[in-house]
Amino acid sequence: MKIAYVVPGPMSKGPMGATEVKRRERLLNQWAFEGTTAQVVDVETGPSSIESAYEEMLAIPATLDLIRDCEADGFDAAIIGCFGDPGLEAARELVRMPVIGPAESSMLLAASLGHKFSILTIYDSLIAGQEHLAHKAGVAAKLASVRATNIAVLDLMQDRAATLDRLIEVSRACVKQDRADSILLGCMTMSFLDLAETVSAEVGVPVINAGKAALKLAETQVSMGLTHSATAFAPPPKLAAAKPKEVLSA
Repeated sequence: MKIAYVVPGPMSKGPMGATEVKRRERLLNQWAFEGTTAQVVDVETGPSSIESAYEEMLAIPATLDLIRDCEADGFDAAIIGCFGDPGLEAARELVRMPVIGPAESSMLLAASLGHKFSILTIYDSLIAGQEHLAHKAGVAAKLASVRATNIAVLDLMQDRAATLDRLIEVSRACVKQDRADSILLGCMTMSFLDLAETVSAEVGVPVINAGKAALKLAETQVSMGLTHSATAFAPPPKLAAAKPKEVLSA
């Protein structure tokens, strides 16, 4: 099967560059089951990183266009490469291949691992938004806490050792103070540091890599011949009745 990891920002043109795009692609293919090929694609324009609802909204139109292109190009599934799942519902209205949101998929996994889970995010300003994502995923009752590392997305990779220390520190607080049974890395750059197993060994609870969780759910849905329900995510009526240019100009 062929899975697209769709970055909702021009990563290859930004501070991380094409080297980071290829590094993430290599990791996805290392994590994938035999027979799966993962390809990272990014949009042409948009924010270099997403750290607010405003930046999510800016990223959505180009991301939706790219997801439609991926289906037309023969991909079997797409993963939206941002923990905020920007445009997830809209993308599911536009295509029939599975579209996976890392937040939704990893929260559902976390909810199955114990009584309560905590999320590690970037800034305090993102806490409410990630609590809302738990409500949308139907697992708010199992959310112990959302705690911020206060390390910017583009800074997470600058000092990997310092980032690891901070992840361990905040995870321990989640376990000891919030009674979390598992930890979820609530940022894709955080997940692509590939530190989940190391943090887990230090804090003594499962730690979920959201990128890996999204990939595994994509593989599962494709292998089972499943995709999102057209009843839940019905195609937009105007698309069925008008040409795309007419919809865009309405």
